[in-house]
Parts: sequence; structure tokens; C-alpha cells
Amino acid sequence: MHVSKKSTGVLTDGPPARRRYIFRMGSVRRHVHIDRDPDTVWKLVGDLARQHEWFPLTGCRVEGNKRWITLPSGITFEEDIVTHDHSLRRFQYRMVGNPGITSHLGTCDVLDDGRGGSTVVYSTDMEPEALALVIGGAAGEGLARLKRIMETD
Repeated sequence: MHVSKKSTGVLTDGPPARRRYIFRMGSVRRHVHIDRDPDTVWKLVGDLARQHEWFPLTGCRVEGNKRWITLPSGITFEEDIVTHDHSLRRFQYRMVGNPGITSHLGTCDVLDDGRGGSTVVYSTDMEPEALALVIGGAAGEGLARLKRIMETD
């Protein structure tokens, strides 16, 4: 897994009362090839209330353009669904309402490999960057589980 640093973590210049720390943003991308057609894979991946079936979560709840995910630890995160496009087979979301997360955009794409299979790409841009590593690890685990589910059905 590679984490790209989009900006540097620095203390801004200026009078002490106006200085602030700028976090580094981490960018993580994971992918997996699945020997199933993209529409079949999208039926599971594109059902945002079912992400816990393949990603390391214990629950998902969707209401309109909002989603709440629950981690195995019991912690729940609120998300805004930014994009849910069935023709592109793409969803994007932002974690919101968490003071420890300065910025976040997660994207999942199910791509046609041109040979009857799929490539699923899960990427996250997140500030602070250390949390991108956590999501990157979870994405790797989730994509491996998705592959097992899709290729054994």
C-alpha cells in the first residue's frame, strides 16, 4: 500500500494567535481483480446498506444521502453520500461530524476489465494522513473478502 502526501504538515506563519497547524493529507488506493462481470459485482458493492457484508464493518444504515457505518469496535461514523452512480458503477462518500477528521473523500469504482471480469478500486483521500493508512488497511481486507465472496458464488 502506498500513501501519497498531498501537502506538508506545517505550522503556518503569522502572529501566534493566527497560527495553525496544517495536517498532511494521505491518499491511499487499493484494487483487486475479480473473475465476475462488473454488473454482478456492482449489485453487492453498489448496495450501500450492504457494505458490511464485504468490508470490515459490523453494520450500515442508509437514509437518503446519509449513511452510518459501525466499526467492529462499536464506533459509528456518519457519512454523506456524494456520488452513487449505477451507470459508472461508482460511489463516493465523505465522513462528516467527526472532529478528528479534517477532510475525507472515499471512492469505490467497479470497472470492466474487458475480458468478462472486474477491477474494483477503493481509494481514500484523508486528513490527517495517519487515518488514511487505517482505511487503506481495511480496504485491502474488504477487497480480498469481496473477491472471495464473488468468486465462490
